[in-house]
Amino acid sequence: MQYNIGMQHNDFLPKRVLAVGAHPDDIDYGYAGSIAKWAQAGTEVSYLILTDGSKGTADRAITSRKLSAIRRREQEAAAKHLGAKEVFFLDYVDGELAVTQELKRDIVRYIRRVKPDTVLVFDPTVIYAPERGFINHPDHRAAGQATLDAVFPLARDHLAFPELLQDGLESHKVATLLLMNFERQNFVVDITGTLAQKISALALHASQISDMEAERAKVTTWAEAAGKAAGYRYAEAFMRVDID
Repeated sequence: MQYNIGMQHNDFLPKRVLAVGAHPDDIDYGYAGSIAKWAQAGTEVSYLILTDGSKGTADRAITSRKLSAIRRREQEAAAKHLGAKEVFFLDYVDGELAVTQELKRDIVRYIRRVKPDTVLVFDPTVIYAPERGFINHPDHRAAGQATLDAVFPLARDHLAFPELLQDGLESHKVATLLLMNFERQNFVVDITGTLAQKISALALHASQISDMEAERAKVTTWAEAAGKAAGYRYAEAFMRVDID
């Protein structure tokens, strides 16, 4: 794993954040430490969950409908624990997310509604990470690509999706993107003071975690690795893009 940190947190404090995840728990694995830190400092944080989370289980007895309801409640509880203001759900079918104009329009709708200066989402260029034994879920990649397209140029351009203007949703320019990328990062947030809060938020996703102690160790190891590269005890690292 390589951390190529070019920019550090320093005084970066977004005023309003929209965190986009494909599934309930995606945002909390990727950004919960940063979200908790910013929320404590006054940042307004909103979550946008694109799918219904109806497929992620090994339990043969549970239905997709019941799982979706459980995961929605878990996400709402975790977001509240971290200090987020609100959670929006689009309820596309888990495992079937595609980069369509419909999805882009729905993301643009919430960008224009929330008016974030900073958007967080998975980097769509991450396909696999051998050192983590990880193949990136196709929903993550679709969420990342659709969100990038929504941020630029669609949310900015008033002639894109004119029906949103009719709904009173004016165009909006996002200033900063923070992308979760395991291989390439240029920005780091010190989460030494909020790692415990991140872990306790993840524990609220009980339907997804069979061994919380193992999960705690894994998340702590990730945070240590990101922090070491920047001189922090624990951190979250991102690819940051400031949009002209």
